[in-house]
Amino acid sequence: MAGKIFELEQVLVYRREMEKLRKQEFAAAKRGFEQADQELKREEGLVEILTQEFQRCQHDIECIDDMRMYAAFFARKREIIRQQKDRVEQLDQTMNEKRSDLMEASRGKKVLESLKEEKAAEFRQEMATKERNFLDEISIQKKVEPT
Repeated sequence: MAGKIFELEQVLVYRREMEKLRKQEFAAAKRGFEQADQELKREEGLVEILTQEFQRCQHDIECIDDMRMYAAFFARKREIIRQQKDRVEQLDQTMNEKRSDLMEASRGKKVLESLKEEKAAEFRQEMATKERNFLDEISIQKKVEPT
């Protein structure tokens, strides 16, 4: 008994491909976010270490130019960290958008898959009914025929 072809099979194939594409986009966005977050944590850790080092050797600094260099260095590092935080926040937002797109694509695919399963169940039920009717008809015809 050959199965009936699902009318929306091409749409289902398209939705599966879209879900696959959305998964890849989400994975790329997540990797970007995680890398940026790790870089931010590395920068913050480096600044913390350098701050402690600066505090230890601060009393040894005799020249105002050296103090200005440290101040400029820390100002630059604070700006780098602020920019990295902005980047992480932007990548987090992008990742959440990609997650939302993926969820929507998955929902669309699941709706079609459940519709396909429902149609397949209806088809199997219809075939079982036809087979039962056919067997009933054969049974009736055998009883009617004289032996």
